[in-house]
Amino acid sequence: MSFQNPVFIPGPTNIPDSIRKACDMPTLDHRSPAFARLFRPAVEGVRRVLKMAEGEVVLIPSTGTGGWESAISNTLSPGDTVLAARFGMFSHRWIDLCQRHGLNVRVIDSPWGEGAPLAAIEAALRADAEGTIKAVLATHNETATGVKSDIAGIRRALDAAGHPAMLFVDGVSSIASMPFDFADWGVDIAVAGSQKGFMLPAGLAIIGISPKAIAATKTARLPRTFFDFGDMLTSYAGGGYPYTPAVGLIAGLAHAIDLLEAEGLDNVHARHTRLAEGVRRAVLAWGMTPFAASPDLYSDTVTAVRVPPGCNGTELVQLAAAKYGVAFGVGLGEVAGKVFRIGHLGMLTEAMVLSGLAVAEMCMADLGWPVKLGSGVAAAQEFYRGSVPALALAAE
Repeated sequence: MSFQNPVFIPGPTNIPDSIRKACDMPTLDHRSPAFARLFRPAVEGVRRVLKMAEGEVVLIPSTGTGGWESAISNTLSPGDTVLAARFGMFSHRWIDLCQRHGLNVRVIDSPWGEGAPLAAIEAALRADAEGTIKAVLATHNETATGVKSDIAGIRRALDAAGHPAMLFVDGVSSIASMPFDFADWGVDIAVAGSQKGFMLPAGLAIIGISPKAIAATKTARLPRTFFDFGDMLTSYAGGGYPYTPAVGLIAGLAHAIDLLEAEGLDNVHARHTRLAEGVRRAVLAWGMTPFAASPDLYSDTVTAVRVPPGCNGTELVQLAAAKYGVAFGVGLGEVAGKVFRIGHLGMLTEAMVLSGLAVAEMCMADLGWPVKLGSGVAAAQEFYRGSVPALALAAE
């Protein structure tokens, strides 16, 4: 694999040079005022990216999986009931994590390629007259299938059912790349990871917590130590940590937010939509389709490409890495071999996407797939030519 080539996996993403330099810093006493000056802008920046009106942000040295675990361990007790839809590998993994913690998970299974089933979720909530469901788990962007779900719709389902359950959202592959509105959607815990839209190395679980979720920590009895929100927030009040923080990553996070806000969050979201649409047009030009069941479900951070009959997506990914030094994502779980995934999030431009599409086409031709070289690239080029903002061109 060549470090000169961009990656096209849905995380970790490409890291801007200025963020790498921001992470590269001398040792800093994490109990000093200097750390507090570094730390607070990162926390406040996350609050703005999530669109939080109230609540708290915690930054845990971990990954998105640690964020999932912290969400449940701080707010729930053994035997509590949670409601979750399973429609891909990452929604499945969160369910599995809950079951390992002794929670009672009511699972709504949906076909892979679909999003969160709003009607079924609302029906389950309405049927829970005694209010035994303590939380609804929602995967905003199912990275395995390239499917986004309607989190605002889940909040409407909760409200329509008059149900008091908390709403926990896995936004690991959506936050900082796709629109996310913590306050307006009534989210209680949102989980992100440093290695996706924030364009950092892996190593931080980035978590937004509502006042309702903070209140739930007072009675929750699942064990936690490293992930304890109470310990974190007590230390935060003094500008510190209950243990050694990932100082370099926090410095990088503050700079990453500077970059996102300099571009403008609306522009960041629009760029991801534009890049994703170019990829989707290329896929259609290849005679293939995204795995997502319908266009309203298309993710703007990753496209899972359904491969032709008799073809194996994993072989394409392996060939791209071995022959051309370029990384794509393999299919996971039920879609292993049936798709390959093109990540298009984080530090990415139209020119970079076109290079990835060209490599994918070469691999298809090498493998004897029914594709015409240049067809997908041309379709994406035609779209990008008419959609790149003039302001972006002038800025350079």
